[in-house]
Amino acid sequence: MPPMRYWTANDISDQSGRTAVVTGANSGLGLETAAALAAHGATVVMASRNADRLQAAMAEVRRRHPDAVLEPAIVDLAALASVREAVGGILTDHPKIDLLIDNAGVMAIPRTETADGFEMQFGTNYLGHFAFTGLLLPAMVSTAGSRVVAVTSQVRRIGRIDFADLHGRARYGRWKAYSQSKFADLIFAVELDRRLRSAKAETIAVAAHPGYAATNLQTGTSWLQSSYYAIGNALFAQPAYAGAWPQLYAATAADVHGGELYGPGQAGGMRGYPKRDRIEARALDPAIGRRLWEISVAATGVGYDALTAGGAT
Repeated sequence: MPPMRYWTANDISDQSGRTAVVTGANSGLGLETAAALAAHGATVVMASRNADRLQAAMAEVRRRHPDAVLEPAIVDLAALASVREAVGGILTDHPKIDLLIDNAGVMAIPRTETADGFEMQFGTNYLGHFAFTGLLLPAMVSTAGSRVVAVTSQVRRIGRIDFADLHGRARYGRWKAYSQSKFADLIFAVELDRRLRSAKAETIAVAAHPGYAATNLQTGTSWLQSSYYAIGNALFAQPAYAGAWPQLYAATAADVHGGELYGPGQAGGMRGYPKRDRIEARALDPAIGRRLWEISVAATGVGYDALTAGGAT
């Protein structure tokens, strides 16, 4: 499919009266996504684990858009207790949610574990968002036009789900773990949409990736990697605001359908205006989607009750 010619955040439709929740909203793609949605009238719940950085990000959005309606939510996706606490606060204030952009992530870090004993990248990028989405879903399934956007990556293409060693305890590679987590995000979007359709919910689930965008995701992992990306960002990367276009398109464009993937349409999917992208066949495999889903429910304790009989109308 060709790129949506010249589509940018300026083309977002009026979002007045809608509520959007954006994770990782303190910087990079998340900040740009929050700013663009707020600029078009949405009430944006900006979620981040760091209160000081979140306040600075909110101040930046308000500097750009003085009329922005913003709310903070402190959530550490690497701790299920924090996820549950944050969701409780969000649902108290917002019984109806229109958009959820699962954007936050960590990339190619040395092996550490979350508070719940998950490998950090799989636990934060995927399982934390699996839990966060499932707990927020009751506010979405009966909301007409609501969407979940799972943010994946180009490295999903090399990702595999190592069901025998999901958490890298036997053998760990930082890029192997990262690509697995982002491939899991794509599978999640496909499987969630499949289940939403079965439940006849109003919500759709889609995926998006930013191509190669200059953000702070590429810094702080190691001196060598940070130096490599500093050069690459300067020479080849598109700015964060352009990297956010695919997820903004997925969240707001009228011609988006559930189970689709959006990314940049130029330079091999690394930059440019958004377009619908190809989903790898193995991500569409219902058996893989079902197996990953069942493991995720068991790991997080989040059962997606909103999708059971009577949960969606």
